Amino acid sequence: MLTITSFETLSAQMNGRVVTQSDPDWDATRQVFNLATDVRPAAVALPRDVSDVVAAVGYARRNGLRVAPQATGHNADAHGALEDTLLVDVRELQEVFVDARARRVRVGAGVKWGRVAPGLSDHGLAALHGSSPDVGVAGYSLGGGMGWLARKYGLQTNSVTAIELVTAEGRATRVDAEDEADLFWALRGGNGNFGVVTAIEFAVYPVEHLYAGVMFFPFERASDVLHAWTELVPTLPDEMMSWASLLQFPDAPFVPDPVRGGSFAVVYGAFLGSEAEGRTLLRPVRDLAPAMDTFAMVPPAALGTMAMDPPDPLPFVPTTALLDDLPHAGVDELVAAVGPESGSNLAMVELRQLGGALGRRTPGAGARATLPGALSLIALGVPEDAESEAKVRAYLESLDRAVRPYRVGDYANFVMEPTDASRFFDPETWARLRQVKALYDPGDLFKGNHHIPPAY
Repeated sequence: MLTITSFETLSAQMNGRVVTQSDPDWDATRQVFNLATDVRPAAVALPRDVSDVVAAVGYARRNGLRVAPQATGHNADAHGALEDTLLVDVRELQEVFVDARARRVRVGAGVKWGRVAPGLSDHGLAALHGSSPDVGVAGYSLGGGMGWLARKYGLQTNSVTAIELVTAEGRATRVDAEDEADLFWALRGGNGNFGVVTAIEFAVYPVEHLYAGVMFFPFERASDVLHAWTELVPTLPDEMMSWASLLQFPDAPFVPDPVRGGSFAVVYGAFLGSEAEGRTLLRPVRDLAPAMDTFAMVPPAALGTMAMDPPDPLPFVPTTALLDDLPHAGVDELVAAVGPESGSNLAMVELRQLGGALGRRTPGAGARATLPGALSLIALGVPEDAESEAKVRAYLESLDRAVRPYRVGDYANFVMEPTDASRFFDPETWARLRQVKALYDPGDLFKGNHHIPPAY
């Protein structure tokens, strides 16, 4: 077993530090976003620069440890057990550079979307970020990245133009479509299995304003709203992304006053077009007379908080699936399982529209080129104790049963437990990922969330 002194030796080689279980900030350092997850690595390295990452990777390789890259602590559950693993947490790599003229951004691997999206909006630009400003750019991008503009522009990972990383042999390198193209392909969907990413570059898109907002309906109208929404979304153009949710808000300070402590059926939308056209497209849902309607022409910065995701870590238990079109009977089964008359204590049951560019493979795409299906489901509960956790799990299982006939796959960024990662890819892509892993990490040093083993 490694001694405390050996980790102090590594820390002495770094500008940053290494935190172990003997340090007073051990618990705070290893805390991740899901407080229900207890991450216990051998130690946590906190590099301040690329040379620190090189030192940490080299130390782990020489001392029989594996390496798990991490930035913001989202989806940390998927790493699995980490007792023999050095967690290389790049949270301090915080560079941000925006070239508005070229529509390119470069960020350090610890940067969250909240540091990027508002500034881009000031330039009349939008990135393909997701629902929360607290999510890290790198992890989101390496796993796919399904955001508000995805039906028009596709997954964020396919807008990535270059990636900087430290490989298993301790080499700091920059890869793109021309230099080490196979590794560049694998990283875009293969997550942290091929090295510790230190920076990422990506394209952004010209968007000065768009028609976006949320319609809130009384919870008891859930069946009417979901039926209308599921009938509407197949008719929408690629310029429109729409979600529908059943939300039960806590009475908590981070929740906006008008909805705090309430339960609602909710429809979201983001449309790259005019207000008049957007209103016409959403008329079948709006005709149900929402209790509150926030839709307006807004700058793209407004998309960052539109989903009202919690800003701080909390304990939660999730489930997820990619679904084919949900027919009338499927909506009825979902509402019966977790709707207003079910007694469900789930905080969120969310359906996101897929299709459009999400289903079209583009030249030069990465390993996560598309997503199958018509809808993405993610649901979660926030238990307060063992009794409420058992209730949450029972309702999640009921929801899983209700949608099982329509299930067509999974989106890796939403799967928050260890699993066989081959389920996320077709056989050809999986085989190629394992071949690239064998070329760049034959010793299987890197333990990315949703592990990809080398081909032997």
